[in-house]
Amino acid sequence: MDADTYTNPVLDADWSDPDVVCVGDDFYLTASSFGRSPGLPLLHSRDLVNWTLIGHALERLSPGEEFAAPRHDCGVWAPSLRYHDERFWIFWGDPDRGVFQVNAPDVRGPWSSPLLLKAGKGLIDACPLWDEETGEAYLVHAWARSRSGVKNRLTGHRMRADGTGLLDEGTVIVDGDRIPGWFTLEGPKLYRHDGWFWILAPAGGVETGWQGAFRSRGFFGPYEERIVLEQKDTGVNGPHQGGWVRTPSGEDWFLHFQQRGPYGRVVHLQPVRWEHGWPVIGDDGAPVTVHRRPALPPQPPAAPATDDAFPGGRYGVQWQWTADPADGWATRHSGDGLRLVCVRSGGPHDLRTLPHVLTQRLPGSPCAAEVELRLDSGEAGARAGLAVLGDAYSWIGLQRGTDGSVHLVHRFAEAAGGGERDAGHARPAPGGRARLRVEIGPGARCRFSADTGDGFRPSGPVFAATAWRWVGALLGLFALAPDGPGHAGPATFTGFTVTPA
Repeated sequence: MDADTYTNPVLDADWSDPDVVCVGDDFYLTASSFGRSPGLPLLHSRDLVNWTLIGHALERLSPGEEFAAPRHDCGVWAPSLRYHDERFWIFWGDPDRGVFQVNAPDVRGPWSSPLLLKAGKGLIDACPLWDEETGEAYLVHAWARSRSGVKNRLTGHRMRADGTGLLDEGTVIVDGDRIPGWFTLEGPKLYRHDGWFWILAPAGGVETGWQGAFRSRGFFGPYEERIVLEQKDTGVNGPHQGGWVRTPSGEDWFLHFQQRGPYGRVVHLQPVRWEHGWPVIGDDGAPVTVHRRPALPPQPPAAPATDDAFPGGRYGVQWQWTADPADGWATRHSGDGLRLVCVRSGGPHDLRTLPHVLTQRLPGSPCAAEVELRLDSGEAGARAGLAVLGDAYSWIGLQRGTDGSVHLVHRFAEAAGGGERDAGHARPAPGGRARLRVEIGPGARCRFSADTGDGFRPSGPVFAATAWRWVGALLGLFALAPDGPGHAGPATFTGFTVTPA
């Protein structure tokens, strides 16, 4: 690759269901966050290739207790990001509650509290459109069969111009069952272009499907369709679901995801040209791997943050809890290092069920993640560590015994269920300290090791990371203690780094 080209994926981690908007010389992107909190990540770029994470639009998933425990396949599905009336808007469907929106005068906030526009089960992938020609406003959404018994269709509504409500009960504007060979039509993005209403929407499933385009002279149809991006003879399976954006110079580009197993849904950038009134995405409808960069001012290399020194006990924007957090899980202080309270947890200690696990996305390329840990809690059974989380998980860390001593432990749990088991032999950790490492190789095969004062030593066999439903594997930090009275004390993490292999 030279300075004039880029290589896909441009976001090599699980930024699922991306949508993008151009405001002036800046591009902004949001993505699904499902059951993790905070939700609705916000990314910024000046060239569509180099992206930084600047925050989140959704501080909590719910003001109530709906997300007090992990619900990995729930929450925020496939948001749409728009700029209208000098405000940023994000609409999304929560499959169990309905269609929501938040808005803000500045992308960095403050963002409004979530507003429920349409309550119901199975309402997903919502996208608004303000028609600047007529002043009318519309909304389209898809359906999740798991909640509603309905799928493969898109429903359209008239919407209040201020985005605060819908004006009708909704009409099916595209029925995928009536299109030969189409199934699992979802993820619509709604646009107005060249006198047409356009819906860009994928079908065929995230691992094997294609990207479709629909156009109509009227919002409620009838729509004609074409497949505008598919795998063909490339290695990019199921090119799927994303957003179209036009640059200030008039170039058109499309950002979409590719499902990559434990790495989740990585993001690709495709050129778009128009031919006979239809968009042609990629290389004549096939995904590109290397391509000329957008005609935009050169930018320094950038990517969403992974490393964290935890200054003052604060964690960076790349971290999300596995559920809405409670007060006191992380404590601020005057020095560096993340102090996680060893939260008292009853029953079997299954990390997949605990809300107080702080996570970030698993990088899509081979790398090594390291962090130093000090177990300050004197509670017998208190433990803390570094985990790779998915349907199966494994972690390495420190645990205090009944005699007060601290040992390095390495444990895992299989995807099929059941409790944790030892993955490596325990060994003493003098001073209650250890440097923890997981090396993530091709295929997300993970090798754990630790330094307890005598250099890094490997622990246990290779662990193959697995995805969760809709979600890629995650790197996690946690601290917990057995049930009991009083405060269980903290564990301190310092110097979290992710180094490319």
